[in-house]
Amino acid sequence: MNRDEEAGYRRLLRRGAGAGDDDEDVLSARLTTLGLATRTPSGVLHPVAPARAVEGLIENQLARLREQLEQAVQNDGIVDSLLKEREAATIRTVTADAPAVQQIVGMEAVRAVIDELTFFTRTENLTTNPTGLLTPESVAFSRPLDFRVLRRGVRMRTLMASPALDDPTTLGYLRELSAMGAEIRISYQPLERMIICDRTAALTPMDSADTSKGALLTREPGLVSTLVALFERMWGAAKQLPAPDSALPSEIERKILQTLYTADKDESGARDLGISVRTYRKHVAVLMTRLGATNRFQAAVLAREHGWL
Repeated sequence: MNRDEEAGYRRLLRRGAGAGDDDEDVLSARLTTLGLATRTPSGVLHPVAPARAVEGLIENQLARLREQLEQAVQNDGIVDSLLKEREAATIRTVTADAPAVQQIVGMEAVRAVIDELTFFTRTENLTTNPTGLLTPESVAFSRPLDFRVLRRGVRMRTLMASPALDDPTTLGYLRELSAMGAEIRISYQPLERMIICDRTAALTPMDSADTSKGALLTREPGLVSTLVALFERMWGAAKQLPAPDSALPSEIERKILQTLYTADKDESGARDLGISVRTYRKHVAVLMTRLGATNRFQAAVLAREHGWL
């Protein structure tokens, strides 16, 4: 937040709410983009509570810092060099007649392996959940890992059993993932539990009836390709995650519409929101279709006319 934005927010706090002057339209739009103000369908600008406003600024700054650090790591080639080290170790292990499948005992060890696999994932992440249910604890564990993968632009495809649609915790988290760019499908047929990363490593449970016992990790190409083929069959038989009942845009969609006023490039808009450029463009395309807009400027105008901003 620069000095002009801070001054504008303080003025808004002092007067409480207002329609805004024509010469302040750009500043008002910036305040809403920053999460410092909201605008009603009638055009009245309201200040966000200071505590919430500061919290939002901190979260945005942390998101930008995280993206900068991840980009720096990518530019320096650190991950690629570490992958080469691991590949060399894998070759030595295979030549030493090591088992094609490694047993990972206990949930703590399994979570550590999942953390490592997702950290090194560069192109695609495939997961299934045969129960369709996520506890608040599992969501808390998964959120930073999943968001880290999605921010890098990795394609994430997740298959959930149908009970997910009736569980608020699970459905809410699936909506979060979808807003970040994940592809979610709901299966009404039995699923096999698995996690596959970059089609080179796969994790399956030791005992499908009791996943707390541990998991089996394989990097053997033949086994992994078989699991990928199974995933694709289950994916093809599943249905898209139903859209929210409300016709109003989601929070992330509102923010994207606001960036159409303020961001000169897709990269800038995506960076401001802490999402990948691919996800940003996907949302813009969907919003333009919903609004019947032929270009982005028209989409922003129509969104305001619909009371979405």
